[in-house]
Amino acid sequence: MSPSTTARPTWRRALLTLTATSSALAALTASATAAPARDPQDGGSTITVDGDNAFPESVAADHHYVYTTSIGDGTVYRGRPGAKTLDPFLPGGRDGRTQATGIKIAGNRLLVAGAFTGRFFVYTDTGKPVASYTVPGTGEPTLVNDAAVAPDGDVYVTDSLRAVVYRIPAAEVNAPATGAHRTLKVAYHLPDYVTGQSNGNGIVATPDGRSLIIGYWYSGALYRLTLATGEVRTIDAPPLPSADGMVLRGSTLYIARSVNNEIATVRLCDDGTRATVVSERTYPGADTLTGVAVSGDRLLVTNSQMDTYLYGAPLTSPVFTLESLPLR
Repeated sequence: MSPSTTARPTWRRALLTLTATSSALAALTASATAAPARDPQDGGSTITVDGDNAFPESVAADHHYVYTTSIGDGTVYRGRPGAKTLDPFLPGGRDGRTQATGIKIAGNRLLVAGAFTGRFFVYTDTGKPVASYTVPGTGEPTLVNDAAVAPDGDVYVTDSLRAVVYRIPAAEVNAPATGAHRTLKVAYHLPDYVTGQSNGNGIVATPDGRSLIIGYWYSGALYRLTLATGEVRTIDAPPLPSADGMVLRGSTLYIARSVNNEIATVRLCDDGTRATVVSERTYPGADTLTGVAVSGDRLLVTNSQMDTYLYGAPLTSPVFTLESLPLR
């Protein structure tokens, strides 16, 4: 099967299972017309993605550019901060990149997860391929989903269908752009994986470089992984099912909840063992929020239309977009 036909049954099972345990899917299908009204002072604005097969899954930003990825064909789009449109930067299909989910920036390197293809890519900020990675050939299904960059430059990658976290050393990330082919190396094993479901998804590194925080899409649990020991502990927090992309600023964690069409703002306690949900918000036109990033004083969120991609249903909108919201 092609990656796209493999992807749809896997995610469909996950969505249907979640439906049986919550009303989240109903919120998803009604969101485009029934989203709570935005505060007139909210100041949100829309960014257009210039592609007819974009399905923007993830978003990343620095002082120079805003990037988003296409799970539809693997294209990476970018534009300047504040731009109203993101244009193609890395064409879909190049280097074997036919799907793209999580995207992160590491200095002058761009990191792109290859979703159900089991691939991961490192590029320079000018688009030169540094290296491409493939998951170990165990025969298990794979969903290389998201990545986090630790303060020391090492990169950690989630696989939502395998109970592992991969590690790419900083030396490889910053190596010359030779386009080398490598295998992803398993660094840690994760608990509480449910077979056939999307589990470990969003991932961030704590500012002190000691831990990773990982959100589980299916259960909505948050976990803290201590890098020095590999110990994994559940964070005492309300479950947030369909937790997808995440970004951490200080002790505040912003979580895109895809099926629920919400951005959850979560406050971590000083030792990271507990977390409190500060707010949950949405906006008119929210359409399967899978990615979130911070750009200056703005929160960038992807309107992925992932439900229509997975089911092959008519598009909610012929135009693919991100939303820029005040950071609060």
